Amino acid sequence: MAARIDHDAAELQALRVLSASVGADPLLVQGAGGNTSLKQAGVLWIKASGTWLMNAATADIMVPVALAPLLDAVARKDPAAEKAAAFTLAELNPHQLRPSIETTVHALLPQKVVVHVHCVETIAIAVQANAEAVLEERLRGLDWAFVPYRRPGLPLAQGIAERLKPRTDVLVLGNHGLVVAADTVAEANLLLRRVTGLLARAPRKAPAPDLDALLRLAMGSDYRLPVAVEAHAAATDLASCRIAASGSLYPDHVIFLGIGSVIAGPNENAAAVVARTTAAGQPAPASILFPGKGILMRRDANAGAEAMARCLADVAIRVDPTARVNYLSIEENAELLNWDAEKYRQELNRRAGSVLQ
Repeated sequence: MAARIDHDAAELQALRVLSASVGADPLLVQGAGGNTSLKQAGVLWIKASGTWLMNAATADIMVPVALAPLLDAVARKDPAAEKAAAFTLAELNPHQLRPSIETTVHALLPQKVVVHVHCVETIAIAVQANAEAVLEERLRGLDWAFVPYRRPGLPLAQGIAERLKPRTDVLVLGNHGLVVAADTVAEANLLLRRVTGLLARAPRKAPAPDLDALLRLAMGSDYRLPVAVEAHAAATDLASCRIAASGSLYPDHVIFLGIGSVIAGPNENAAAVVARTTAAGQPAPASILFPGKGILMRRDANAGAEAMARCLADVAIRVDPTARVNYLSIEENAELLNWDAEKYRQELNRRAGSVLQ
């Protein structure tokens, strides 16, 4: 019994270390996105909603969930499964953390360890209309499945259940990301590295941003340069700018930056863009793309928004400019913004405060 306890503790610690490593890589996880889990003795340990994987080794961000009752609720399509907090084990959750919005996805997979990332290499393929054909070529020999876009949470879990086979251990989620599953943390790590390597493609080389022009465009406004210089590629690479201009590519963009991307006109500065968007009844955008020059972030944009601004650039620069791209629909955008679980994440993001004061 003592050996089993020691092994379980070691695996949970190994998951924390892997989670922190994955969370520190912006090409795999951005901000509070992504989640990991471990099943032990009827308990599903999963990342808490709104927390950052990169902090997993130093902060208490794993939440214990009673696995059997949750799976029963999922099988019955009980709406209660959508609120996994109802299945947490209070005695093992002293900080009263709320489990990830994607807890049902982790519960559904039979493997002990599940790692879900918003890998930019994967998303760049998963937004394309021909994603399954590309994956068929890249992932040949692996037990993988492609799951067309569904809202994260119970709808996504149900979509996965429709595609899941007994040996499936790799899931590519349309307009969303990647899931790998294994029976040990070490095996999950190896599978993650293998799949992301197979899906990698060289990004286009984006022109450097025109920082002087951007600073002039920001004058008299509440906008500033982004923290990550990489974020500018969404605007300096004109193919990426066209991709971004057409709509929302994946859920976390909607949650942390708003619907789609705001593109400045040829003669507009930041103040003019804000005047235009607010006159149309829209809020001042979290970011503004200036084609050929770079981007500006709203001064109060926090770390979550900053992470997603870079993510947009990292994804778009890898999308084939000739590909037909699937964007989230008007209804799918609205569904995300009006979802209680995502409103909770948005509130946690706001509490984090501005990255620059």
